[in-house]
Amino acid sequence: MASHSMISRLLGPGFTLLLSAFLLIASVLLSRAAGNDELFGDFYSALILLNVIGISLLALMSAFQIWRLIGQFRAKVLGSRLTLRFVGAFAVLALIPLAVVYYFAVQFLSRGIDSWFDVQIEQALDDALLLGRSSLESIKLDVVDQLRDDADNIQRAESNFEVFQLLDELRQANDFEEMSLHSMSGEILASSSRDSISLIPDVPDERVIRQLRQGKVYSEIEPIAGGGLQLRVAIRMAGRQVGEIGRVLQILNPLPLRYSRLAESVESASAEYEKLQYLRRPLTFSFVLTLSLVTLMTLLIALLIAIYLARRLVAPLRDLAEGTQAVAQGDYGKQLPVTSGDELGVLVSSFNRMTQEISSAQTAVRNSQFEAEKQSAYLETVLAHLSAGVMSFDGARQLRTHNAAAERILHTLLGTFVESSIAEMIKALPTVEPLLNMIDQGISDDVSEWQKEISINSPLGQQTLVCSGTKLSGVETESGCVVVFDDATTLIKAQRDAAWGEVARRLAHEIKNPLTPIQLSAERIRRRYLDKVEKDDREILDRATRTITQQVESMKSMVNAFSDYAQPVISRPKRLDINTLIRDITELHIAHLTRIRFLFDLADDLPLVMTDPAGIRQVLNNLIINASDALGDKGGELKLRTRIDPVKDNLLVLELQDNGPGFPAELLDRIFEPYVTTKTSGSGLGLPISRRIIEENSGTMRAANLPKGGAVVIIQLPVTPSQGTSIDKRQGKRE
Repeated sequence: MASHSMISRLLGPGFTLLLSAFLLIASVLLSRAAGNDELFGDFYSALILLNVIGISLLALMSAFQIWRLIGQFRAKVLGSRLTLRFVGAFAVLALIPLAVVYYFAVQFLSRGIDSWFDVQIEQALDDALLLGRSSLESIKLDVVDQLRDDADNIQRAESNFEVFQLLDELRQANDFEEMSLHSMSGEILASSSRDSISLIPDVPDERVIRQLRQGKVYSEIEPIAGGGLQLRVAIRMAGRQVGEIGRVLQILNPLPLRYSRLAESVESASAEYEKLQYLRRPLTFSFVLTLSLVTLMTLLIALLIAIYLARRLVAPLRDLAEGTQAVAQGDYGKQLPVTSGDELGVLVSSFNRMTQEISSAQTAVRNSQFEAEKQSAYLETVLAHLSAGVMSFDGARQLRTHNAAAERILHTLLGTFVESSIAEMIKALPTVEPLLNMIDQGISDDVSEWQKEISINSPLGQQTLVCSGTKLSGVETESGCVVVFDDATTLIKAQRDAAWGEVARRLAHEIKNPLTPIQLSAERIRRRYLDKVEKDDREILDRATRTITQQVESMKSMVNAFSDYAQPVISRPKRLDINTLIRDITELHIAHLTRIRFLFDLADDLPLVMTDPAGIRQVLNNLIINASDALGDKGGELKLRTRIDPVKDNLLVLELQDNGPGFPAELLDRIFEPYVTTKTSGSGLGLPISRRIIEENSGTMRAANLPKGGAVVIIQLPVTPSQGTSIDKRQGKRE
């Protein structure tokens, strides 16, 4: 009994369905192999063997199931009699129609295959094939002739613009899909296409170029990836320049869909007819054999289906319960097999549609979320790489987004003020109050766009910002705005310096010319009349001529300063140890500036700088003299400090600090402009010339007042990349 039960499980519905599916697939392959000459010799025998083995297994399974039914009938098992009658009736109902169909099918196959082969049909196919090829060849010749004429017109074009214009006109005149001009290496020189979306024309491949190099014209009918045929014609043209190998003029034009279908139909019919002619007798035998095997297989499967029908009816309900449980656990992609078209089949189909819709909706949500995240990441990347500052505010005047450039320009960490209102930001950031007030006014005004130039007081001094704002209408219930701004301080300073340079040049020219005659005239009057006038007049004349001479010399010094400022700085950069230069210069001043106490905070192991030693020496001398004048007779302290910039390690920072009165607040923003000075005897050109020297050496220079009193001048110079450190190491601080 145990062995009998095991055999029953092995030969159950699962194995039967698997074997039936295998035989159905094998039968389909066998039927295809019977009519395919490529598969006939390679797979036909193997498929016959597989079908025979499968049908033998089906016969054994059917015999086993019938033997079991007979055994149950003899044992008078409940329902066995009805089951046996049902199987017998189904076998009779299946056998008679199959026998009739089999007989007439064999007759039909034998006569039908013989009727396929007719001499008139073969001749008609050959004529149709020849006619189609002749028509296509005529089209190719016409296009080649037209393309040669077009190539002559293009060869006469004198400019690239004329080539582009002529290509477009010729393509439209000839109704080509695409017309392009290439170099012999395949480079695109010009193109015109009917498809405005296509930006890159089709490039001729190596096969086309090779045929053109042989002096031939390339004209072929090619299949199109989406279906249909196209005509590709390419000819070689002479180059426009001496030494140029030549150019390739190519057109692409799809053949009418009717031509493509007719050509494909004639080719396919001719090939199929020749194949059938070769396989005439083998086809008849293989079709009859295949039909016999399929008929026997169908009969055996029908017997097994009748036996397993009850179990099959329960299967959809079981599958539906499993599918419902899978959906409850979150598996919305679950699909159930539809095994029937009755009410159970409708229920299973409805379940499948429901899970498909849920899965599609879930996929759409995930895709939308992914696209939103991708767009957000893209926008953040664009904002992060903009050199201009960007800030956006919502309708409630709250900061929503900003980029790194905004923080850099404003010298403020804006990340802590996201979702803060403009009023709150004004309280916390007084230095950028003018910018925030402008944004607040722009949101309130009834304008969609605005542009303004404002000034703010940053930690580095006064900055000039060029701002542009746009309202974001329709984004929210109340419109917000986006503001783009950039630091124009450097540009405005450069324009101002250029204007001052031109003024200085003209003034120096206009003033210097009359000074020498004035001085010579005064000296001549002195020599001629000083000894001839009386004593009282002699003193007046002596004092007057001496005053004229002294003032002329003073004006000459001022004119020379004018001239120095107007002339470009000549820089002779060398590798320089800045600490060594500082000590060399200060040693000269320490000796005679005894009222000033010099302090040094020089960093060790500083990299070398590539700069002009003479220019830096002039700048340091000028700054030390200015500090000495600011400290006055009572003296004070002058501290020189060097270090590497903590933010940008490729910059060397030099600071000069004194404890004097500092710069006047009203002049601090203009301290580097010409003629801005606090000294009665100064020309006001020392600091402007010093800054020009620093800028010519790729550095920056700025001034500020110290919180505890005094002034500081900060110079930044680029260090020499990978060139070691200063010449020698010294103590960081000393007096």
